[in-house]
Amino acid sequence: MTFDQIALFTLFAAVFAMLLWGRFRYDLIAFAALMIGVVVGVVPTSEAFSGFGHPATLVVALVLIVSAGLVRSGAVLLITRTLVDSARALGLHIALMGGIGAVLSAFMNNVAALALLMPVDIQTARKAGRSPGLSLMPLSFATILGGMATLIGTPPNIIIAAIREETLGAPFAMFDFAPVGGIAALVGLTFVAFVGWRLIPQRENGAPGSAEARLADYIAELTIPEGSKLIDQRLGELDAEAEKADVAILGLIRNGQRHYGRAYSAQLRAGDALVIEAAPDALDEFRAALKLDFADAARQEKLTAAGEGLELIEVVVPEDSRIAGRSAQSLGLAWRQSAVLLGISRRGQNLHRHLRQTEIAAGDILLILCPRERGASVTDWLGCLPLAERGLAVTANDKTWAAIGLFATAVFAASVGWIYLPIALGLVAISYVLLKILPVAEIYDHVEWPVVVLLGSMIPLGAALDASGGTALIAQALISFTQGLPAWAILTVLMVVTMTLSDVLNNTATAIVAAPVGIQMAQSLGVSPDPFLMAVAVAASAAFLTPIGHKNNTLVLGPGGYQFGDYWRIGLPLEVLIIAVSIPAILTFWPL
Repeated sequence: MTFDQIALFTLFAAVFAMLLWGRFRYDLIAFAALMIGVVVGVVPTSEAFSGFGHPATLVVALVLIVSAGLVRSGAVLLITRTLVDSARALGLHIALMGGIGAVLSAFMNNVAALALLMPVDIQTARKAGRSPGLSLMPLSFATILGGMATLIGTPPNIIIAAIREETLGAPFAMFDFAPVGGIAALVGLTFVAFVGWRLIPQRENGAPGSAEARLADYIAELTIPEGSKLIDQRLGELDAEAEKADVAILGLIRNGQRHYGRAYSAQLRAGDALVIEAAPDALDEFRAALKLDFADAARQEKLTAAGEGLELIEVVVPEDSRIAGRSAQSLGLAWRQSAVLLGISRRGQNLHRHLRQTEIAAGDILLILCPRERGASVTDWLGCLPLAERGLAVTANDKTWAAIGLFATAVFAASVGWIYLPIALGLVAISYVLLKILPVAEIYDHVEWPVVVLLGSMIPLGAALDASGGTALIAQALISFTQGLPAWAILTVLMVVTMTLSDVLNNTATAIVAAPVGIQMAQSLGVSPDPFLMAVAVAASAAFLTPIGHKNNTLVLGPGGYQFGDYWRIGLPLEVLIIAVSIPAILTFWPL
């Protein structure tokens, strides 16, 4: 071996040992390895930071931004309320979400499929009171598995079809991968749904969005606007929607009078205010689902038209606060600060007047709607203390279908080859900002920067390994090692090595290296190369041992609160299972 090959193999071994140890954060380890590679001379200085502009890195960042836009627009809420039930058993939830993800990823980019479903899964986990880490990794694996079933489901299948055309004169057709890839996907999905998730470590302090302390419940008011579909319905008929959103309907206010128990059978009218008790996120979900107005509908309309959107802030009222002992209406909160009192939390007590007319007491927690970027100044003016940032947002439910349409158009255009996927996602992100679905000030807040550094650092190292001849060295060793073995054993070794490479390198690069090796092995045995190409196709996509083997695994690393060593716990038995079912399927549908 050359010095470059020895240095790179040593560097990769050290990186993975450190990552599995878990003593230091993964982005620091990867970036340190990149710097060492540059200093040693195995990574050219001109290529040191090429990974940060690599399409894979850009796709990960853009997918996270687009996902945030889908959440803010209410698109995720629409899917959650129609397909997902937080009361469903975790295994059945994973089976349903994984099945949807697998079907979507068979006909669209599997990264885009995960981008659509990941926020849904996180919100469902929050409503169910469990960590999203229990279901995000199975969802990622399901979307990877689904891509194995069709030509366009995953890049390795496209590459292998092209190599077959160059070598044998004809590519694989759209559904040639379905018999083997479909069986592998079905068995793999069954495993992750009913066994695999149990192998994921559970941590109390999870990721951003993991099971947190429950948000304070507020007494709040939401108004029925003119033309609402709720008009003439009875208040009791809203119980099902309230249960879905995890809110409690306490009564209604009509003509300034509060009605409680006797209001259950009252027919709703325009201008009625529903009195509810809910956490901030549940309050916003209920409002968006039923298209209700905030308590001060006129002020809400002015706020929305005037600025760059709205934000929710939570503040605690001290004794010396400007608002202590006064109501929001008497203080002039609306016209002085362009802010609306949306809810009051008072140690579980009920309130008996309009929110804006209720006298605020020291110790109350207020939920306030105000123009974006004005939260700090409103808090200071009131003399209140801000609660810790909880990422509260106001759903732009009037732009739900615009957000879905833009995303669907971009995915379709990228899937049929009209436009490059990173460009398509970039255009969606720009559109979301221009339509004020996602505030420009929040764009970078949604990017998992440690994940970006991880990818940007590892991609140049993988390219250096390929350029140094390290991957070719592995290929030659594989051919020598399998001489004299039976066909099923050779296919097994090929799949194991290809999976291992795919867990370290990009799965596209793995397919490019392993497919010619498979063809050479078939020719040396005097048999059809198709079973070998199918083995490479399945194995190149089956990157489940690390978060860097596939972009989907990288996407869920931060939101799921995973450590580098968590992936092999479910990924190793899954890879063994895929090999076990794929070899017989290959020999059945693609005989030697």
